[in-house]
Amino acid sequence: MMRSNMPGIKMMLLSCLLFISSRLFAQNELSPRQTYPDLFEKVQMARIYPDSKSFADAIPKKSPSDIMKAYNTLKNTRNFDLKAFVNEYFNIPESHQATYQSDISAGIEKHLDTLWTVLKRYPDTVSAYQTSLLPLPKPYIVPGGRFREIYYWDSYFTMLGLQKAGRIKTIKDMVDNFAYLINKYGFIPNGNRTYYLTRSQPPFFAAMVQLLTQHNKDVTLADYKDVLEKEYHFWMKGAGQLKNGKAINHVVKLTDGTILNRYHDASDRPREESYREDFEAAKLTKQAPATFLRNVRAAAESGWDFSSRWFADGKNYNQIITTDLLPVDLNTLLYNLEIAIAKANSEVGNQTKAALFTKKANLRKKAILKYFWNKKQGFFTDYNWKNQSFSRQLTLAAAFPLYFNLATPVQAKAVKEKLERNFLKTGGLITTLTTTKEQWDAPNAWAPLQYISIAGLYNYGYDKLADSVTSRWIKLNISVFQETGKLMEKYNVVQPSSKGGGGEYPLQDGFGWTNGVLLKLLKK
Repeated sequence: MMRSNMPGIKMMLLSCLLFISSRLFAQNELSPRQTYPDLFEKVQMARIYPDSKSFADAIPKKSPSDIMKAYNTLKNTRNFDLKAFVNEYFNIPESHQATYQSDISAGIEKHLDTLWTVLKRYPDTVSAYQTSLLPLPKPYIVPGGRFREIYYWDSYFTMLGLQKAGRIKTIKDMVDNFAYLINKYGFIPNGNRTYYLTRSQPPFFAAMVQLLTQHNKDVTLADYKDVLEKEYHFWMKGAGQLKNGKAINHVVKLTDGTILNRYHDASDRPREESYREDFEAAKLTKQAPATFLRNVRAAAESGWDFSSRWFADGKNYNQIITTDLLPVDLNTLLYNLEIAIAKANSEVGNQTKAALFTKKANLRKKAILKYFWNKKQGFFTDYNWKNQSFSRQLTLAAAFPLYFNLATPVQAKAVKEKLERNFLKTGGLITTLTTTKEQWDAPNAWAPLQYISIAGLYNYGYDKLADSVTSRWIKLNISVFQETGKLMEKYNVVQPSSKGGGGEYPLQDGFGWTNGVLLKLLKK
């Protein structure tokens, strides 16, 4: 009798666990602006907090309905104090690093090892009252500073360091969290916040799974086949209905029928984490506000927010045209995703689908070499599909075809020469050749682009230049650490004694992907 009842008992236990899990992770996924209409806008425009992200991440002390009832009752009274009201009804999230003091004398590797603990977050539970956080079921690493949640493309470069630190379980936990997000939302949001549910980030998920399978022999690409395909459908949504010369969502169909991808955001409103900044910036452009804000949001999806790369004149933010551009890095990442899906299907014996995605990857490779190789410049550049011309902006995105082994030997040599001649500076490689106040321009440099460039150069045998970039970057990171006790989000590689600057917020320390890339390079 006991044996015959076991399946039923197991099913009851499973049902209970699923119910508890659904209750744990169930919350109304409205964004803060949707949850607190008028109050949200008033707080952001009044600059109650120096950083707009603070209120977007705020933790309410009462239910949203009670807060809105109180606000609507009080807001028109004579002595209403907005700041006092916000302080009464909300807590601002604390920085988990606020109490952490680094020990410079212990050395950089000890610092890196300690930071994995400082930046680690454990499975989320839903707050008593709704916040903007999207709970994740497994532990994860955050970038640090104002970035209190997991970020999509940051995480790949963080994982490179986790692998060298032997923390493979944490890599798998993070990959599983991203799989959870794909299954729940159909894609990986920019970060696990409700206000990020309109966009993604550079699609590194396939590269994460590939990294995991290389270092955990119990995991295969086939284990993640379905979520890889779901992410692909997100990036390709609408492709089947497009006419030549048209675009929809992330997909563009060129006049010759070639299909490639762009960055895009489902919303055309000011970003909630930068509400006041976007609202004011929209007044300074000749574009329609909705068009301008869509371009701003698309640039945020690219991770390069912001850069002269996206500007029509290569200089001014008010001329941002992100959705008019086909980015070389995005399309190489999608090539890698197609390759991963083909292999995953091959592993489960579905040779028909494997052949289909191999064909897709081959077609994309052909298109990348046609539309992104700027022969005149001897460099890979973005492509403006609206006016059918190469972008004039030269950037480190050109290294992506080398990283994914797409470039021909002749192309790789030309890219190597231009990197060495124009991009190489005292502390590493500058992001673009244009100096602006934007953080993804000269004189700034970022760990992910250093790594992509270094690894791409090694792929084609340019070890001497790769070694030079590596040594310069490591030297800069360590010198700043020895001076400040911190590893930074970005660095000034032209004048290493100066801090990286620009952008919408102060320089952040922590920092997830800097830590990951540095450890990877130290222990290559």
